[in-house]
Order: sequence, then C-alpha cells, then structure tokens
Amino acid sequence: MRPKFVLFGDSITQLSFMPGGWGAALTDRYARQADVMLRGYCGYNTRWAVLLLDRIFSSLASQPPLLVTVFFGANDAALPDSCSARQHVPIPEYKHNLQRIISHLKGISVCIHIVLITPPPVDIEGLQIFARQKYGVKAEELPSRTNETTGLYAKACIDVADESGVAVIDLWSIIQSKPGWQKSCLRGAPPCNTDAYSTKQHWRKSNLYQFSAASPNHRVANYS
Repeated sequence: MRPKFVLFGDSITQLSFMPGGWGAALTDRYARQADVMLRGYCGYNTRWAVLLLDRIFSSLASQPPLLVTVFFGANDAALPDSCSARQHVPIPEYKHNLQRIISHLKGISVCIHIVLITPPPVDIEGLQIFARQKYGVKAEELPSRTNETTGLYAKACIDVADESGVAVIDLWSIIQSKPGWQKSCLRGAPPCNTDAYSTKQHWRKSNLYQFSAASPNHRVANYS
C-alpha cells in the first residue's frame, strides 16, 4: 500500500487541487509514491475542524497517513465585529484547537509527520475591491479581516508548532518577503486568500517538500 498524505484545512486547501495548485503539485511530485488525500472545507475555522477529526481520520486508523498538513487560521482571524463574525475564533481557543488536532493525530500514530501552515497575509485593498464587486452597495466599508490581526494568528500557529514539536511553514512571512506580494501571490475569490500557484512556489522552500529525502526511516518508495 502506498503511504498517504492528508491535506487538512479550509478553502485554501479545498482549492489546492485546481490546475497548478499546491495540492496538485504534491500529487505530481509524489506520483506513484504516495496518495495525496484532500480534506479541505471552505469557510471552516479550527472550532469546526475539531468536530471532523473522528469522521476524517477514524477510517485511516488501520493505515495511518505518513503526513498531515494542518492549514487553518484565515477564517479564525475574521474580525468579531465584521460580517464574518461567526467564523471568528479567539487566539487562545485557536491555539487550543490546533493542539487538539495535533494530539488527535499523535494518538493515531506517533509516526505521522504533522506540518502546520500559518494563515497567509491579507491584502485589505484587494479584499474590499472583491467585496464591492460581489455585493455592490451592500458591501461593508470595514474589512472582515486585517493583515495585522492575521499576523497574530500566524505567530500563534508558530508558537503551537514549537511547543508541540511539529513542523511549521510560516506562509504569512514568506509571502510578504516577495515584492508586490499583494498582486503576485494573492489572487482568486476572495483575493485575500492565498493563490494556489503562489502556495506551490513557497511550498518548495519548506522542509516538507523534501522531507522524504531527509528522513531515511520514512522515505517514500516508488510504488506502481
């Protein structure tokens, strides 16, 4: 049996299997070596994600996945007084939920490679343009998210990874290190979300993309 990679997250994960997406890139990179399973849920935050853990991973208990990515935070960081208030999760609860997800996965198998991915940055101008295009005069002038607030959730994600001894990809910082990131990295609907193409580019910089070569005990074989 081929090892399994499970991509667990919100819409940024759900859309990752679009042509050229980072999920599609992983499938291509590990063709005949691993089965990449998509478990992305548009609009979800960590509060709702923990409710899915048994449903998603109980069927995999007999053959635990080799790798699980946990990519939440973009919706948790929604402002509590905005139109997306129902998605908002306070930072302490966000951290606790990530810890619950990690504990659940480690309870299935201590051999699972767990990789947290921080929420990407937010382009306020692009977010407001999208809102006006979609909702017209009904669009709120105040944004549903801010880059500053999302940065706090990115830091919280990194803190949980460090405390739990798991890997993390600081996508919030990586994207903003690129000149003109608002236009080159954040596209789609809404444009505040990470475009699948840019995620794939930054994925290559992470230890995750090459982890099979760096971990001899968990090297991925070439299955037919």
